[in-house]
Amino acid sequence: MSGRFTFTTAILLALAATGARAEAIRIGVNEPLTGPFAASGTYVVNGAKIAADEINAKGGLLGKKIELVVEDNKSNPTEAAAVAEKLITSDKTPVMMGAWGSSLTLAVMPKLADYEVPMLVETSSSGKITTSGNPFVFRISPPSALEAETFAPMVAKLGLKKVDFLVLNNDFGRGAAADFGKMLKEKGVQVGLTETMDQGAQDMSAQLAKLKASDSDTIMVTSAVDQLVLLFKQMAALGLKKRVITTGGSQNPDQIIAQAGSAADGTMHLTTFLPWIPEKTPNPKATEYFISEWKKRGFEFAGVTESFRGYDGIRSIAQAIEKAGKAEPAAIAKAFWSVDFMGLNGPIRFAKAGPAGKESGQSKPDVYLIEIKDGRVVVPTL
Repeated sequence: MSGRFTFTTAILLALAATGARAEAIRIGVNEPLTGPFAASGTYVVNGAKIAADEINAKGGLLGKKIELVVEDNKSNPTEAAAVAEKLITSDKTPVMMGAWGSSLTLAVMPKLADYEVPMLVETSSSGKITTSGNPFVFRISPPSALEAETFAPMVAKLGLKKVDFLVLNNDFGRGAAADFGKMLKEKGVQVGLTETMDQGAQDMSAQLAKLKASDSDTIMVTSAVDQLVLLFKQMAALGLKKRVITTGGSQNPDQIIAQAGSAADGTMHLTTFLPWIPEKTPNPKATEYFISEWKKRGFEFAGVTESFRGYDGIRSIAQAIEKAGKAEPAAIAKAFWSVDFMGLNGPIRFAKAGPAGKESGQSKPDVYLIEIKDGRVVVPTL
């Protein structure tokens, strides 16, 4: 009798768990958790979890909890596309967030069009993402052209005369070199060398030797944080002392300070969040909550410069679902156009970008220039 009761109870509990899971609103998260971009992808995922927990603590969405279905794209475009298909077809997620790097996101985009499922892009900066005619893409990070546009007024104040580029040999890096190069030429700044490197490269001495021999006054660098640490150490070893400005907005100055030490001193970075000065962010109260929650979970402060993207990304998706009134792809895609709230780096609302009738959505975040000085982050006076 007791054995039968235990077996029956187990079945009922399993069915209840399955039913509860089916009742949850599932959001796909396609991020690099292994490979060269693993640190950044993990930060984004942890930020996303803070948002999900906050939303669920307030009652969820449409009377249901939200559930993040997190998958590792392994920092690989082919894998990112496969992950997207799995999230759509097997996991039945009606909306996704991803996929960190531009090459990863571009690889996913055909799947969005094929299945007509929207994706919130939280980090990628390639211009192609919002100009290629994919109406299922909504981006909260700045494309490199927008980043360059925001940086333009600072060019004369910094006294830039000739700029070389050292960038990743992918859509992220090449796109940044093209967009910043165009803006600099329009500002009367001479553009010199454009050196490229693979995302997994460990030794950049050949490229750095060419850049050292150049007569440029500034090097603009586009890469992920782990590679930046290696670059700054190798620059110091070569005695390369030119001004360095990183682009992409996803750098992690605190991690760079911790791992590169004095080699990073004097480097400048374009970023889209100012967690070091919460009172100067567009939404100080939300910034303070996010940072306190991040620390409460035992994460290092350094991660907030990227994790906030996952936090704002899930909050954007949540508002779209709420406005849609149902967790269905077509309704969510339409509702993204009505999203309007203050994110951690400025207002999140989507303007149309790309060919008429197939526009993607692009939000316009704030962009800041910070400097590493004496082992700390400061906002330079220009």
